[in-house]
Amino acid sequence: MFKRSMAVLLLIALVAAGMTVYELHAGGGGQPLPAGEAGKEEKLLTGAVGEAGSDARQIAVYVTGEVQKPGVVYVAFDSRVADAVNACGGVLPTADLNKVNMAQPVKDGLHIKVPEKQPAGAGSAASGAAALRRSTAEADGAGSGRGQPDSAASGDVVNINTADAAELTKLKGIGPAMAQRIVEYREENGAFQSPEELQRVRGIGKAKFAKMKDQIAL
Repeated sequence: MFKRSMAVLLLIALVAAGMTVYELHAGGGGQPLPAGEAGKEEKLLTGAVGEAGSDARQIAVYVTGEVQKPGVVYVAFDSRVADAVNACGGVLPTADLNKVNMAQPVKDGLHIKVPEKQPAGAGSAASGAAALRRSTAEADGAGSGRGQPDSAASGDVVNINTADAAELTKLKGIGPAMAQRIVEYREENGAFQSPEELQRVRGIGKAKFAKMKDQIAL
């Protein structure tokens, strides 16, 4: 009887040990996170990835002209000109907002120049100077008998920094498509610093520039 009882107890112990080993193997020895901890961990990981992605999607924009703090600012990749200007502290009272497209999307490396308001009568002064040149040329032509007017007499003087696409077509050899290129170049690179810089616009070579240079004003 004693031996039989010992055998039964040994069998029961072996079965219990086998079940314990099976449960440990099936569970992988891992311990599940308490309720709520799994969601918290996932949220933290997602937040970290989101912050890294946000930093990587910033772009650098150079803002000059009539703004509070000119310089390079970093804005979101889908920002507009208004966002870049606000990052510089906003515009000064002297800024001419009619010459800046605040809704234009920005891109990395863009130069935004906010121009200053032109004094009253500046356009009239330019027109008066052109009229004076025309009358002088006509008088010289009449006196010499050649009758050859100054080259600006056949077209209006155009300010290439403030004129819109329609006004730019007054320049010799500039059609609507070329005028739009000039506007786009100005928006991307800022105001022209010299009439010769106009030759950097695609399609305007030395020959075409020579025909219109007497009509150009800054």
